[in-house]
Amino acid sequence: MPKPPLLGLTLSQLTDLVLVEGLPKFTAKQIAHWLYKKDIESIDQMTNLSLDARRKLSEKYRIGLVKPKKVAASVDGTKKYLFTTESLKFVEAAYIPDADRATLCVSSQVGCKMGCLFCMTGKQGFQGNLSAGEIVNQLRSIPEWQGITNIVYMGMGEPFDNLDNVLASLEILTSDWGMAMSPRRITVSTIGVKPAMITFLEHSQCHLAVSLHTPFDDERRALMPIQNVYPIQEVVDEIRNYDFSGQRRVSFEYIMFDGVNDTPRHVKELTRLLSNLNCRVNLIRFHPIPDSPLRGSSDEKILAFRDALTAKGLFTTIRASRGEDIQAACGLLSTKELLNQKK
Repeated sequence: MPKPPLLGLTLSQLTDLVLVEGLPKFTAKQIAHWLYKKDIESIDQMTNLSLDARRKLSEKYRIGLVKPKKVAASVDGTKKYLFTTESLKFVEAAYIPDADRATLCVSSQVGCKMGCLFCMTGKQGFQGNLSAGEIVNQLRSIPEWQGITNIVYMGMGEPFDNLDNVLASLEILTSDWGMAMSPRRITVSTIGVKPAMITFLEHSQCHLAVSLHTPFDDERRALMPIQNVYPIQEVVDEIRNYDFSGQRRVSFEYIMFDGVNDTPRHVKELTRLLSNLNCRVNLIRFHPIPDSPLRGSSDEKILAFRDALTAKGLFTTIRASRGEDIQAACGLLSTKELLNQKK
């Protein structure tokens, strides 16, 4: 059995660990500083720990950094990183530079059990949750990690189906003893797992993004089976109980499908559903996936849809497509790797 990793442990977990090992309590903060603020790869590099402390830790633990297995670089600067997990599966993270911002899109699960019709990750099926360390590793192990300004949990998996590990990773990313990122620089996406969403809203100050895609129950049920369990009206009603009038933001993700969700009746129903809610709607071009009956709306339809929503008072933006030449849509690269592995 490999030694357990230190990466992914919170300060309270590190404190428990050092006390069990007979080390001073303050050693926990020293370890956290090295893990989450410094560019080290071994316990021996933690030079302000005593030699005895480093020896004790090295005998039982490892840093836990896992370098990407592959990287694909786009002509637009986007990079797609492929990682091997502890269970020898594959997950992806996307690095997206843009002027003075550098965003990292991270995964929270291997595969996904939610079965959304438009998602390649869902076609893989559910293969496991990522640990907090495996989530943080997607940031900590890439060469650009210290220049990342924003993080979005919009990669493989449903973050709120892995809530404990996602919350632990957010604690590491936002705490002073960790990476000290502002929670206003982090967005967590969900398809609407309502109980876990409530826990997140009450225990984190990070932004929330909800995958909406159509305001009509029957259409959403066909696209997203979660609609059978947590209808989007109930999800939106719950969100209304929280304050998004300040810097915290809620957004609704809306992939545009030709002839499916891009009509005037959708504009009207979206306006009703989101009325008087301080939010934004992000329109997203569809990256085609194999064997899907869905096709993306034309740019003309997307622009008209944006303008119609804006005219109704909904703050609406169109997300720029990035990395199409390197299969940057979630699940494509890892699926390819899985297929290669089976050959």
